[in-house]
This record gives sequence, C-alpha cells and structure tokens, in this order.
Amino acid sequence: MSRAFNRCFAALFATAVLAAAPAARAADAWPDKPITLVSPYAPGGTTDVLARLLATRLHDKLKQTVVVENRAGAGGNIGTAYVAKAKPDGYTYLLAASGPIVIAGTLYKSLPYDPAKDFTEVAPLARTSFVVAVNAKSGLNSIKDVIAKGKTGDLVFGSAGSGTPQHIIGEMFNTAAGTKIRHIPYKGSGPLLNDLVGGQVPLAFENPLPIMQQVKAGNLKVLAVTGAQRSAALPDVPTLAETGIKGVDAQPWYGLLGPAGIPDAITRRMNQEVQDILNAPDVKEQLATLGVEPMHMTPAEFHSYVVKEIGTWGKAVKASGATVD
Repeated sequence: MSRAFNRCFAALFATAVLAAAPAARAADAWPDKPITLVSPYAPGGTTDVLARLLATRLHDKLKQTVVVENRAGAGGNIGTAYVAKAKPDGYTYLLAASGPIVIAGTLYKSLPYDPAKDFTEVAPLARTSFVVAVNAKSGLNSIKDVIAKGKTGDLVFGSAGSGTPQHIIGEMFNTAAGTKIRHIPYKGSGPLLNDLVGGQVPLAFENPLPIMQQVKAGNLKVLAVTGAQRSAALPDVPTLAETGIKGVDAQPWYGLLGPAGIPDAITRRMNQEVQDILNAPDVKEQLATLGVEPMHMTPAEFHSYVVKEIGTWGKAVKASGATVD
C-alpha cells in the first residue's frame, strides 16, 4: 500500500512539474514579442497621456515595442472588459482609470467583467485631485457663481463618460451644494476638452492633466480642487472645502492592470520596471507639472488598495444618487 501510494504521489508530482515547466519558460523568456497597452478612453485624456508616457519608457527598458491601443466606450468599460478577457500571458495590459474598476460595479446593474476578480493588479501609477474647470467666457468666476446658476437648473457639466470619476464627482457636488447641474457624458476627456474649450459645455469636474495647457493659455479657468489639500500644481486654487462645500474629497487614480492569472514573475518584473520609471527625476517633474502624484506599491499592496477603493467609491456612488445616462 505504501509503495503504491509513493508511486502515485511521484507520478502526480512529476505531472505538476511538467505542467508548470512551460509557464516557467514563458516567464523566463518574457517579453519576446510586442506588448499591448489598452487605454479605455479616446485619445487626448489622462489615461491616454499616461499610457503613451509609460509605453515609451517601457520600450526602452524591456527592449520590446509597446503599442497603445485606444478602446473607448461605455465610460471605459469596453476597453476594461477587453483586457479582462485577454490571455494572461503578460502581453496585454490596461491603463486603468479608477472609474471602471471602483465605480462601475456599483453604478451598473451588470458588467461584462468582475472588477474584484478578473484582473491582476500590477502597479499603481498616479493619483490626483480633480478640479472644477470652466470655460473662461462662461461667466462662471467662482464656486458661488456655479452654485447660483446650478440651482436654477440651467447649468450643465460634461464628463468623460457615465460612471467615470468626472461624472460621480459632479453628482457629489450636486448633493453637497444642493444644485441641479445636468450631466452630459462624452466618450473620454479628449472630446470633452474640445467642447469645454469651444464653449459648447461650460463646466467640468476634470483631471488637471489634460486641461493644464488650456488653463495656461487662458481658455479655461480652475475654480477649486476636489481633494482635501491644495494641488502643488495649482497652489493658489482653493479646495472645495475652503469655498464652503463639504463632503467632496475625491482623488481618483490610475494604474496598470492585466487579466487575472498573469505569472507572478512577470507581474513582479513589470511592477519593478514601472516603479523605476516613476522614480526617474524627469518623469517626477513631468507628472508634478501636470498635477498628478506618483504612487508606489507592490502588486499585493495595490490589490489591497483596489479592494478598499471599491468599497469607498461604492458608498460615494450610492450617496450621490448617480445613475447611468
């Protein structure tokens, strides 16, 4: 009996070793072909800017082409779902915005992916306080102006799409300020920015990264920031709390995710490469001028952070009364 058991155990062990061998060889050889980095929004927004910055640096470090692929739609859910269903071989990643990961699960009745289970959390990238931005010719020169017009029901705000942080923060503002500002969803920050600068939409609760050039050019004005502290990039701009609006403390984030099941060795390698990129002095300087703060975590720490954020933003969505337009 003992010999038979030993032979059976040895056979099972050998089978497991043989099964693991191809995966180990794949991890050792990685990367040996181009990598795809999916941005789930249209070109021109924050995710696209970060994706292209990361792709260039990863190409230099990994000696492989990193292709940025824009798959916009449904508030970022289409591109996010695409990556969730991709082969977990370390060649397809998502430049994740927090919306489809920590907001969508509460906002939508059903999703084609499970934000908590269908991804490998590889590395966080950056977080930022959003800003209340208005067209310079809108006649909105202060948060008091926004509140006054917002209470009439004649004011609208644009967002990067239903379910994005831009949308939820706008609804949080409505709840906190007692306003009735109507939501207009766009297919990403790029198209929204075009209409914000053009005056077709007067107001947005946007990431500072894509709008800073237009602020410097005088086409847009920033009235407040949504975080608990003032932004280092906009030190003279008050927080919403300083203007009298309480309960809107929001710092959305961006990170690198892959489909669930990527080999640990590849995940750790990619995490280290991303952290090295974020630590580069010129990258730090570039991100600071754009109003975003680099984040540093191990894959395990990033996973715990995402789980916690799903709970935090889920409560904010419910409290805001936001719906999918």
